[in-house]
Amino acid sequence: MSRMMEEQNQRKLRVCVATCNRADYSKLAPIMFGLKAHPESFELEVMVLGSHLIDDYGNTFRMIEQDDFDVSSKLHTIVRGEDEAAMVESVGLALVKLPDVLQRLRPDILVVHGDRFDALALATAAALMNIRILHLEGGEVSGTIDDSIRHAISKLSHYHACCTRSAEQHLIAMCEDHSRILLAGCPSYDKLLSPTKNNHLDTIHTWLGDMVQENQYIVALQHPVTTDIQGSIKIYGLMLDALISFNKKTLILFPNIDAGSKGMVRVMRMKGIEQHPNFRAMKHIPFEQFIQLVAHAGCMIGNSSCGVREAGAYGTPVINLGSRQTGRETGENVLHVRDADTHNKIYHALELQFGKRYPCSKIYGDGNAVPRILKFLRSIKLDEPLQKSFCFPPVKEAFSQDIDHILETQCALAVDLGGTNLRVAIVSMRGKIMRKYCKPNPKTYESRIQLILSMSQDAIQDAVRLNCRILGVGVSTGGRVNPQEGVILHSTKLIQEWSSVDLRTPLSDALHLPVWLDNDGNCAALAEKKFGHGQGVENFVTIITGTGIGGGIVHHHELVHGSTFCAGELGHIMVSLDGPECMCGSRGCVEAYASGMALQREAKRLHDEDLLITEGMELKKVEAVSAVHLISAAQQGNAKAQAVLKTASTALGVAVVNILHMTNPSLVILSGVLASYYQSPVQDIISQRALASSQGIKVVTSDLEEPALLGAASMVLDYTTRRSC
Repeated sequence: MSRMMEEQNQRKLRVCVATCNRADYSKLAPIMFGLKAHPESFELEVMVLGSHLIDDYGNTFRMIEQDDFDVSSKLHTIVRGEDEAAMVESVGLALVKLPDVLQRLRPDILVVHGDRFDALALATAAALMNIRILHLEGGEVSGTIDDSIRHAISKLSHYHACCTRSAEQHLIAMCEDHSRILLAGCPSYDKLLSPTKNNHLDTIHTWLGDMVQENQYIVALQHPVTTDIQGSIKIYGLMLDALISFNKKTLILFPNIDAGSKGMVRVMRMKGIEQHPNFRAMKHIPFEQFIQLVAHAGCMIGNSSCGVREAGAYGTPVINLGSRQTGRETGENVLHVRDADTHNKIYHALELQFGKRYPCSKIYGDGNAVPRILKFLRSIKLDEPLQKSFCFPPVKEAFSQDIDHILETQCALAVDLGGTNLRVAIVSMRGKIMRKYCKPNPKTYESRIQLILSMSQDAIQDAVRLNCRILGVGVSTGGRVNPQEGVILHSTKLIQEWSSVDLRTPLSDALHLPVWLDNDGNCAALAEKKFGHGQGVENFVTIITGTGIGGGIVHHHELVHGSTFCAGELGHIMVSLDGPECMCGSRGCVEAYASGMALQREAKRLHDEDLLITEGMELKKVEAVSAVHLISAAQQGNAKAQAVLKTASTALGVAVVNILHMTNPSLVILSGVLASYYQSPVQDIISQRALASSQGIKVVTSDLEEPALLGAASMVLDYTTRRSC
């Protein structure tokens, strides 16, 4: 008996991949290539049906043969008519033909994709014939009848490979067994995010003409919504009118075969789109070329899932019309026009979106879906019971699962740009630094950008080995930052060539990850909010006491940036009408009294006057005088040093009192190397000088060792958490 089981485990897994149309083939092809590349483990069978075999839709089965796949079966399953009855009849025809094919092929696993009526027929036939089913892209929500079909296929399927955390949670809530759900990402992203040797300009010129350049054309792709066919046709006509008025070169693809498509094609021909000089109307474009056209378009418009999924990987602006995709997760690049009932609305959306570029989004994948799916397939035990079991109660805590091929550690890539060093770290959802890298911060813009990219790419490669999935990049930097645009407005004097710098675009384009950035003071506050004393505190202030003085203000659980992103510049609160000169060019700022640089300045002054070193202190000739020596001298009874530190503590305390009276937080958190020294004196100043209602506010020192890195990471992790709620 054991020998029979061993032979079963060693034999190849017979996998049948069924593809119904051009769209699902773009997701299934990477898996098919992966299966074909491992003949020692898998035996691939390919079944072609649906609109692949219809001339009006481009006879797209030919591209499967051109990809050198042996097609085991071709099934003509479409009943023409393009209405609701024809869709039902097509499902029935497929159910009549499929049993013979499945009985002949006898696959161990049938791979089906998505939410098409053809896929529903496949899943129904396989389930009734006791064939295991792996469903791709289950658990997603789009907002139309596709949801019902998709969820029905999920209930018939034994295994699931989904694209997003939300989809995974939906499947769990639908009572699917968590151990049979793989969070893989979208297989098409494996192709999108891999380097390509093709010249995109050649592709643009092939399909749109030699005079058309990148970002100067529109890709349009609109499908019918089968629950509102007349509304779909109306929106399609309005879209075409808006595109004609907008007067840009447009590549338009014919709609899919769903009920209502015949009416949409009729509208296209009534408006003369196929003869219009600004339009190129196509029934089919090979996926590799189509995605290049999307990547370099000035805008994509319609209701194709490509707009909300694949286009996000390139930051291409997208206008989503109507209700077909409104339930899906989207990146910043998608503008919804849900009630697209006028020409003007659609035209205005084109004006807003055309020519923009957005951060690259990896909501739907990171380019490693196929290796995960192949590993998942290898783990399937054919001797396990075929009957599905459902899990009640429906939801398990996702973070409690730590299964290598099912759930990786969700992490952020954190970057900290300091005056001296450039640091990069992989930070987990719980604030654990999985790995950290540090190099001197270059002096020029070009060298600095190159080093950030190099260190980030090294970290991303290490993340794979650490079983970590990088969700995005968070950057902490000195100076004034516009976090909305991802631009460093003004840098500190410590970081050269770092003003008016768009940091988001080059990082996002090179790493294919969304990028967030903010200044180091705000990042310290975000770190406390997520991982430190600020957890659950509605209003608090974080003050960094290091080389300079900085910080961040959290009010009603949100970071305060201000109208020109100057809020939280706490080091430049004036505590004197005159006072020493500050790095900002003004006088009397608290940074000029209480920062590490200010204390070093005073330590040097006392040392030059032979008033610093006391009995028991030793200063080597090569050792630079620093704030540490000033504090040490004060602790050993040096009256001059004590006076300097008292002035510094008083200045910082007065600044904190001013903050209390302006923002009225319930907690003050001191961070940085001088925090432990200042905590007690600042608390005393509050009790002496603050209004009675503020005197009880506590001052605590931070417990976080890396506030800048943790704060940079929290921008990524908090955004991800919000998206998956």
